[in-house]
Amino acid sequence: MLLTFWTLLFSFLLTTASAAAGREYSGEEAPQQEADRVKNLPGQPPVKFRHYAGYVKLRPNEEKALFYWFFEAQEDPSQKPLVLWLNGGPGCSSIAFGAAREIGPFLVQDKERVKLNKFSWNRVANIIFLEAPIGVGFSYTNNSKDLHELGDRVSAIDNYAFLIGWFKRFPNFRSHDFYITGESYAGHYVPQLADLIYEGNKDTKKGSYINIKGFMVGNAVINDITDIVGLVDYAWSHAIISNQVFAGLTRDCNFSVENQTRSCDLQIAKLLGAYSDIDIYSIYSPICLYDYQRPLSAKLVVAPHLLTRHDLWRTLPSGYDPCAEDLVGKYFNNKDVQKALHANITNLSYPYSLCSSVIEKWNDSPKTILPVIQKLLRAGLRIWIYSGDADGRVPVTSTRYSIEKMRLKVKKEWRAWFVKSQVAGWTEEYEGGLTFATIRGAGHQVPVFAPEQALSLFTHFLSSQTLPSSRF
Repeated sequence: MLLTFWTLLFSFLLTTASAAAGREYSGEEAPQQEADRVKNLPGQPPVKFRHYAGYVKLRPNEEKALFYWFFEAQEDPSQKPLVLWLNGGPGCSSIAFGAAREIGPFLVQDKERVKLNKFSWNRVANIIFLEAPIGVGFSYTNNSKDLHELGDRVSAIDNYAFLIGWFKRFPNFRSHDFYITGESYAGHYVPQLADLIYEGNKDTKKGSYINIKGFMVGNAVINDITDIVGLVDYAWSHAIISNQVFAGLTRDCNFSVENQTRSCDLQIAKLLGAYSDIDIYSIYSPICLYDYQRPLSAKLVVAPHLLTRHDLWRTLPSGYDPCAEDLVGKYFNNKDVQKALHANITNLSYPYSLCSSVIEKWNDSPKTILPVIQKLLRAGLRIWIYSGDADGRVPVTSTRYSIEKMRLKVKKEWRAWFVKSQVAGWTEEYEGGLTFATIRGAGHQVPVFAPEQALSLFTHFLSSQTLPSSRF
């Protein structure tokens, strides 16, 4: 039933999005590509590859524009695939996190400089980082009403319209193999966008064909019930909550319903309290103690409805090296940086932030994305799901439970995979094109903790090669 609903809804809205985007752009759009080229980024070391940044207006009858930063592959970009990266939230920036902290070629070093990332994913692909939805990072709308209409459906439609416009600006990449990647709440964004592209490709008359081959998501929110059950089981199995709290959660909570009893609420408060002194997104990492008493907000991924009622959720320390996150914010608030990136051209009324401060409501979020994933597997897309196994927020247990719900037949059983003769994690392959892989010791943002392993995973995904099964 859910699959039919999404298919019909996307099909209807796809017509509107594609037609509108097609009207907006013409053959004159391609010269804008050179205008978007970034030439004087403050603190940038010299590189041989080109990169571009700017806005794509989504539809002529609206005031929405999404901001992107695009890096050509370091070598032979004309021969490399094209990849779109999306961070989650909803409301967190793919540029502040994905580009500047994880997989981009330039990692923010301080408020004035960036340093080279030797494990950047543009070593093997052309990468687009998109700030979405509107209200995130530099992406904007001149109609405040738009900010109150955001949700999964609007985000998918707007992201699709962005791609249509982006390919008009960069027609030289239209024929490249195209993939979508991301993490966290991108477990919603990525499959939904892939579904829109798949449906849109059925009508080639619109000239909007996108050569999509697959997608990969990490520590992904994909199924509410298994996500929360896996979170509880992970907390107990990693000695974060007591036997008594675990027994109370098991006894008093029914995670298949949204409204819980008072007894369940008390047990959940104990669960969240157990995480209040550590980083839920990377349970073995030290937290930043600089200015520790300030309020810290949970970032990167939306909490299940069951947890959002609890104040403790919103005060959990938010991650890895939050001190470094402060530097990212300062760098992108630098006016010279904004000028070099052709950003903030409307002089936004609020400062740049890693996660949006202007998105206050999220209108729709399906409880499960599994039917969409299964549909796209049947359509022949290559789908990989990975999990940093030190993440307590969308833990490996949640992902394993979610994959089990799809009842896929195992093709290659659970085994270790290796990078430089060391176990990088474990993996299992399924009939139909799904691969699941863990990354040993990595938190929610896998490339922050295991950059070399993450690049190896990504490289094997693009080439559809089995992950290394031996040390040598």
